[in-house]
Amino acid sequence: MTLLDPPPTTGLAAEIVVASVPSGHVYVRHLAPEHGRGPRRLADPDPVSPDRAATQRWWPPVMLEPEWADSADFDLMHLQFGFDSRTPERLAELVDALRGRNRPLVFTVHDLRNPHHPERALHDEQLDVLVPAADALITLTDGAADEIRERWGREAVVLPHPHVVDLRTMAVAQDARARRRHWGFRVGLHVKSLRASMDPLSVLPTLVETIRELPGAVLQVDGHRDVLDGDGAKHDAALASYLRAGAAAGDLELHVHDYFSDTELFNYLGSLDVSVLPYRFGTHSGWLEACRDLGTTVVAPTCGYFADQGPVLSYLLDEVRYDADSLAAAIVLAYETRPRLGASIDLRRHQRAQVAQAHDLLYRSLVRTTRDPR
Repeated sequence: MTLLDPPPTTGLAAEIVVASVPSGHVYVRHLAPEHGRGPRRLADPDPVSPDRAATQRWWPPVMLEPEWADSADFDLMHLQFGFDSRTPERLAELVDALRGRNRPLVFTVHDLRNPHHPERALHDEQLDVLVPAADALITLTDGAADEIRERWGREAVVLPHPHVVDLRTMAVAQDARARRRHWGFRVGLHVKSLRASMDPLSVLPTLVETIRELPGAVLQVDGHRDVLDGDGAKHDAALASYLRAGAAAGDLELHVHDYFSDTELFNYLGSLDVSVLPYRFGTHSGWLEACRDLGTTVVAPTCGYFADQGPVLSYLLDEVRYDADSLAAAIVLAYETRPRLGASIDLRRHQRAQVAQAHDLLYRSLVRTTRDPR
């Protein structure tokens, strides 16, 4: 059966209950059809009080405890994120618990190189448990599917990342961008809380020098207080010093703040012409998708499979190489051509419908097989 075949229903309940890890993340919420009902995803249990559902607090995921999986009422488990803190041994115990109850495991491989881990060894060991054990694999790009095939000999279904920004906000933002009339050009670099994959100090001198020569262009750098304030828990003195000196010299606008709310984040991204991703490693990016939703051009590194997600401007940056000229060229191209690389609302609606249907059909196929293996 392919994912586009009509779903078999004989012997199946009308509703499939999914232990989704997590369920509250925006990616997972947008796997549901825009209208109508999809599979029922259990709410994330609160890690402090597992008997109640969490809202924003789902870390660490209670559902990944083998003891939870061994007793909870669900038809299948779908793992997306959240296994960072689990040892390979505990993940193997989870797999055993699922197999003992004849509960299928679906695993969406978002990260083949964890952006939060300075070294790749632990994540590789975790993947070595989950990828071979999963009853079905999903990933977001052809490039990632190729790597999964090469590393584990498994085939992954490729389904595009659904929209990140809600469709109403997308419509307002895209209309505002279409009406915008100005000669300015704003390039954003957001260092956030400086996750392990980020290397802003490599790309910043190139951005400063390039944007300085573009009339009307502005470099805006945002960062969280925990990195850029002197008493911050993750304070990076070298980065903070460079940015404050650049701001004093008029080479950049520096914005230091706490985490954005969703509304603040979308307003910020929508105000940019370009968002630069300063990643030395990684696989896929929800930030990139939010930019596409809002019509903001993304300048992405060549590591990972960012360019497979959708149209971007690329520059050479990975764990061993950086080409400043390629970054400068991408910025100049964006300045001169103002490319329209965003995703339309019609495209996002079509993608969401396809992704929701594909998940529903896959779930039904797996649950049917486990309940009626004939």
